[in-house]
Amino acid sequence: MLRRDYAFPFRIDAGSGQAARTGYEAHVEQMIRQVLLTSPGERADLPEFGCGVRRLLFAPSSDALAATMQLLVLQALNRWLAREIEVTDVRVVAGESAPDPAEIFIQIEYVLIETQTGKSLRLPVV
Repeated sequence: MLRRDYAFPFRIDAGSGQAARTGYEAHVEQMIRQVLLTSPGERADLPEFGCGVRRLLFAPSSDALAATMQLLVLQALNRWLAREIEVTDVRVVAGESAPDPAEIFIQIEYVLIETQTGKSLRLPVV
């Protein structure tokens, strides 16, 4: 049986009039985006939720910044999505190695626990 979950952002499907649904893999990717792009304190009902990488956007680009971002991402994903994914690698692409030196990308390699499928997500931090 194919697993279906609620889509994020939450919306009503025009065809059915019900909450929009999405497949398991897309739902997990949406959850990863939520964790990474939410800053702790943004959610009143869950103030510890999030990653906090956005607060580092204007810090000088360095190896220390990349290592800090990598650690924040790994800790947040392991805390909030440990039942859904197993993170195998986190890379931060910034500065000289990025296509645009002003951009920062987070590359995440993970395994979906339910299907044991390897996945990859590259997310710009904006």
